[in-house]
Amino acid sequence: ARHGSATAIPSWGKFWLAVLNVYDYRGLNPLPAETWLLPYKGNIIHPGRMWCHCRVVYLPMSYMYTARFQGPVTPLIEQIRRDIYPGMDYATIDWDNQRFNCCSKDQYFQRPWIQRMVWNVMNTFEWASFVPGRDRLQKAALEETIDHIMQEDRNTDFICIGPVNKVLNMLACWFHDPDSDHFKNHLRRVPDYLWLAEDGMKMQGYNGSQLWDTSFFAQAIMANPEFAKLKTEFLQKTYGFFDIAQVLVEVPRMDKYYRHISKGAWAFSTRDHGWPITDCTSEGLKAVLRSHALDIVPHEKRITDERIFDCVNVLLSLQNKDGGWATYELNRAPTWLEIMNPSEVFGDIMVDFSYVECSSSTITGLIAFQSQYPGHRSAEIAEAIRRGIMFIISIQREDGSWYGSWGVCFTYGTWFGVEALVAAGETVESSSPLRRACEFLLSKQRADGAWGESYLSCQDKVYSEADEGQVVNTGWALLSLCRAQWPDRSPLRRAADFLVRMQDENGDWPQQLISGVFNRNCMITYGKYRATFPMWALNEYSLYES
Repeated sequence: ARHGSATAIPSWGKFWLAVLNVYDYRGLNPLPAETWLLPYKGNIIHPGRMWCHCRVVYLPMSYMYTARFQGPVTPLIEQIRRDIYPGMDYATIDWDNQRFNCCSKDQYFQRPWIQRMVWNVMNTFEWASFVPGRDRLQKAALEETIDHIMQEDRNTDFICIGPVNKVLNMLACWFHDPDSDHFKNHLRRVPDYLWLAEDGMKMQGYNGSQLWDTSFFAQAIMANPEFAKLKTEFLQKTYGFFDIAQVLVEVPRMDKYYRHISKGAWAFSTRDHGWPITDCTSEGLKAVLRSHALDIVPHEKRITDERIFDCVNVLLSLQNKDGGWATYELNRAPTWLEIMNPSEVFGDIMVDFSYVECSSSTITGLIAFQSQYPGHRSAEIAEAIRRGIMFIISIQREDGSWYGSWGVCFTYGTWFGVEALVAAGETVESSSPLRRACEFLLSKQRADGAWGESYLSCQDKVYSEADEGQVVNTGWALLSLCRAQWPDRSPLRRAADFLVRMQDENGDWPQQLISGVFNRNCMITYGKYRATFPMWALNEYSLYES
């Protein structure tokens, strides 16, 4: 109650409480399904222009909001209403006045006045007693949105892009037809998101990070060819996974469902999931090409040139006008659309921005491809790399760092920035951006030789020191300095010594602070990072010293 009761829950919470029938839909800002009937061409506010994670979450929300789907009122529901609104009479709550009511502790994104004005106008229309043709319009909108929901299900074999829209889609399909095979197909994919940890059942932020983790770990081993020779059997197995994980077909009717091409790409997890991501595609490509260079697999078992060309085609198609690469799709909307972010707890969810991580991965992937296939689309690739490097330099911060949007945080982003510059031929002697990046990292090295960064860096966009050195941050920083061939060996040796000291007797490293993030304010645990990046960094350090 001291935080405002359930009336002050953020908007996603308000939605779920409304579905359970312990909150009134009048207390939500409108989520009209009719917006999906608007023309797409020339319309920058069409839902199809939103970042894909945002649009596929608000798609089933808008379906259920417009249908006013709610569970039945039971004695349990009545008791919950009394419990979560202490001292309040549920029947007399001023629901309209709760639309912008959010506990200050939950407000990461502050709604600007113009967004409030838009919501108020839409709310007036939504709850007007009579609007000519509204029933017919809403019926068409419900048909359109359930069609999009079900197509997303089929495209991903009922995994969906992530757990939030997975649950929402499943509920929408149950509401649409609880006895359908379509809904039952949802049930069989629920376990993809669940695992039992030491402290209870968890729900993953994706259906796994299989491709992402495997591509990094394979590259970590193959960084040193001599070490790779000792792990040939293991690397053949990882290559087999890259083979079965690559997306081989396009989704049907891409334009209707606002999808980009995906044939040849890799998703974050598995082929079934299928949503292509630039950095996952690039890291998968680099791992495959490195496997070829080291003769890990015989020629007859290799992924064909045609499939590799498909992969490069996807990457080239995803370069934005600013020269960078975003996550899943091209940038489809202007930056200012972010002021309409409907969520209080996340930042940067409306637009698929270009990122240093996605751009660096793609640049280094294209450079690796160019070295093995110099005659394939060479002019296009050279121009894409040139524009990509210009973009990365343009977003470097004054202190020499890059902000990492998908990991914690400046050590992560700076590692990607350094990798791209080095791959493009920059050196610390000739390149001010590269030298400044290394100097930034060295300025953050701790007395024990480590780097340690807190998740608060992501939230506040200012480097925040952790209480102790972190093996993952140290791995990223040491990788950067090794790849840049920093001339003073002393700080690198101290970092390597720290990683050696921190290694457990069984060869693992300790799980420390959280190292992943998305949308500025939501942290993710990557359990494999603690082994991958210290090992990779030590592998690179051994080459640096030799």
